[in-house]
Amino acid sequence: MTRKQKRLAVIAGGMSFILVAVLLVMFAFSQSVAYFFMPADLATADIKPGTRIRLGGLVAEGSVKRGQGSTVSFTVTDGTGSVPVTYSGLLPDLFREGQGVVTEGSFEPTSRNFVADSVLAKHDENYMPKEVADRLKADGTWKDPDENAQGTGKGMTN
Repeated sequence: MTRKQKRLAVIAGGMSFILVAVLLVMFAFSQSVAYFFMPADLATADIKPGTRIRLGGLVAEGSVKRGQGSTVSFTVTDGTGSVPVTYSGLLPDLFREGQGVVTEGSFEPTSRNFVADSVLAKHDENYMPKEVADRLKADGTWKDPDENAQGTGKGMTN
């Protein structure tokens, strides 16, 4: 084997190693992707039971019901649609009715009930996932707290 052939063999081996690494990373990412939906989006989306998704919106007023142990049922709404959610586990401290929430899980095969395995509640009055905030603002359901603070004298010094 000449020097040029050895160099080409090393380059080809390195390129094939990089290609395999990229393919493995892409496969790993495709397995962990969870698409984001609002309740109104689910009316038109064809989601198979067991497919992992993220569901975001507001916790509907009067919908939180405590079950046995740490099981909680509530409804996520965006003002247009609503989805019943069941969650088993500890809820975030700031979880309450009328607040923004993002849940991750899948639909049950037998019913259209969403079973969440994680629940994220907004952590202060300024945080809302961009997708949720944009959609709720467009529907007129959620108002930005900073918009209400302007002109009220908050943060002004005398």
